[in-house]
Order: sequence, then C-alpha cells, then structure tokens
Amino acid sequence: MPWRVTSPMYQRQRFVLDAEHTPAAFAELCRRYGISRKTGYKWLDRYARLGPDSLADRSHRPEACPHATAPAIIREILQLRRSWRWGARKLHELLLEAHPGEPVPAIPTIHRILVRHGRVRRRRRSRVRPHPGRPQTPITGPNVVWSVDFKGQFRLGNGRYCYPLTVQDAYSRYLLACEGLEGPLLAPTQQVFRRLFRTYGLPERIRSDNGQPFASCALGRLSQLSVWWLRLGIRPELIEPASPQQNGRHERMHKDLKAEATRPSADSFGAQQRRFDRFRHTFNEVRPHEALGQRRPAALYAPSDRLYVPRVRPITYPEHFEIRRVSTNGGIRWQKRWVNVSHILATLPVGLEPLASGTWNVFFGPIHLGWLDERDYRIHDRRGRTQRERHLLPIR
Repeated sequence: MPWRVTSPMYQRQRFVLDAEHTPAAFAELCRRYGISRKTGYKWLDRYARLGPDSLADRSHRPEACPHATAPAIIREILQLRRSWRWGARKLHELLLEAHPGEPVPAIPTIHRILVRHGRVRRRRRSRVRPHPGRPQTPITGPNVVWSVDFKGQFRLGNGRYCYPLTVQDAYSRYLLACEGLEGPLLAPTQQVFRRLFRTYGLPERIRSDNGQPFASCALGRLSQLSVWWLRLGIRPELIEPASPQQNGRHERMHKDLKAEATRPSADSFGAQQRRFDRFRHTFNEVRPHEALGQRRPAALYAPSDRLYVPRVRPITYPEHFEIRRVSTNGGIRWQKRWVNVSHILATLPVGLEPLASGTWNVFFGPIHLGWLDERDYRIHDRRGRTQRERHLLPIR
C-alpha cells in the first residue's frame, strides 16, 4: 500500500468542507483534525471572507517595525557602497563620522541591507570531499608504509621561511629524508622523492595528511603528486582530517626534530640543512628507540626490492570495465554527453564498472572516485538516499 501524501492546504480545505456539511459538533471536528477551536474558527472566517486561496500560509513578518532602518539611511548606505566598494565594517565607521551622536545601524544590519539590495556577492564555498576513513594497513615490515609530512614552518636567521619535509619508514622508524624546502610545493617535493626512490626503492604505500601537495579537493582527494605515486605502483593513504594521532610515530619524531635542530634556527638554508643531516644521523644510527626494544632504526631497515623505474607504468583495469580517457579539459564523453572528472587526471584513463541500471562505479587505478549517475551525468562522491521519507503533515 503506498504512503498517503497530503499537505496543510489540503487538510484545511477538508476541514472547512467537513465543518459545512458534517453534523458533528464543532469541538469534536477540531479534535479530529488536531487543532484548537480558535484555529478552526479562524480558518472558517478566512474562507468565508477571502475564498479558498486564503487558507495558504501567510508571512509571519510584522506589518510595521518601529526600529526599522530609515529609508534615507538605506539610501546613504547604498550610495557609500557605490562610491567606495567597502564592506559593512568600514561603512559603519563612515556613518558614525557622518552622524555624530545619532544612532546608526549596526554592522550586521548594514550587511543585510547590502545583501538585500544585491550589493554583496556570495562567496562560493569550496566543496569538502568525503574521506576514505582511517588508514588500516598493517605495518608488517620495512617499506610497507612510508609516512610523509611537512613539519611546521619556521623562520631562519636571514628572515626566510623553512618548511622541513620529512619521510620515515613506519616499521623501523628509519628517517629516510629531512629536507628544508621553501614551501610545500610540488616540484621540490617530487625531486626529493625521486632521490629517495633511487636510493631505497619503492614502498607499497605512502601515508600523509590531507594538505598540499599530498592531497587536494578533487575526486578521490587526488593531487598531481599522488597520481604520480599511483602510476609508479605506490598507493597513497590519507589520515583523517584533524587526526595527527593516526600518524603518531611521525609526529613524535617531529617533536625531537624541533627540539634538537630548530631551536635556535640557523642563519641560512645551507646551515639549517647541515643541522637536519646531523639530526637524521643521530636519529637513525645513534639514538636507541624504546619502541624498538632500544634498537636503532638503521639495524631494522633494509631497502625495498621494488626498484625505481623512471618510466611510469600504464594504468590497467579488469576486462569488464568501460575505459574512458580524460581529456585536457578534465572530462570524459559518456553516451554523447560530457561528464566532468578532474583536470588532475587529464590524458589519463579512468575505468567505469557497471553497478546498477544507470549507475557506474568510477575508478582511477585502485582509487574509487565515485558513482556516475546517468540521470544527471555527474560523478557523485557521496551515496544519495534511494528513498525519500514522506510524512503526513499536521494542520498548523
């Protein structure tokens, strides 16, 4: 049996008709519809004077407001906005100077006036992508998981900022790299990883936080760096936002790094890098680690058997997948329609797996990007409700 769907307007019309044609007592009829007698008489009076359309909900806005902003002040605010293009805070100061000793609208009121007259453009909120969840990869040996992060930046003696990039093997806690960079940029970060891959081979996974250049707000939270890792056969892992405890051993190493190599900081990048190198040698080969049974990380770490090949490997998919190559504008063609994917995957193939009628799973390598819905030809990275709840609306 299907759900019964109704509305307040329909219920009010039925109430009026029942009141006119039903011999039941008026109080009993009101109890049947769940309203008071005062409300019942209100609907009958309004229907008799104004007709059926009067039963719709009316605005609750008062007809008059004694403390409303005067029209002259509104015109002055709009004129100041046209002249200076400033926000509500600065316009409030101008009004205080123009009307000393007189009450002027508050800053939120001025902002609402500007919004109501179309003088403020709403900012487009950046979309928050869903997170795959807490990383669950068991760390069973060296090079299973590498962890990477940028320790908080600090100022050198010459006034320039230094961003230490640290890479550590999660199993042995061996500090693979500690490089002072000028910022969390793609090119220098990629150069550091090329050197590490040539020296130590390739890990199975690299775990990082959700900041640049490790992740982005694109589908699957992919960035250019993580796409490069995937094409080398390395799967990126992301800890949950605001959860540094999920990469606790790396954060603990940062505490020692900050205490021993950055307080005080050196006068130049070269001098600071020499401090980082001395800390890395001490951390790996001199300092016993309690979590390792008082052993050194250098005694437990061994390079990976997976050798680094500069040529990236092709992305492959199972035979039952439909394969589409992302164009330079970041989209694919699907049933003669253009579907936006991501500009980060330009010129690379994505795989579509049939899921249900009109719905496809979209993958880039092992990374699930979302679901392609043929009803709107968009890739959704959140599961929508398959059935909407409908309720019987009471009369109010």
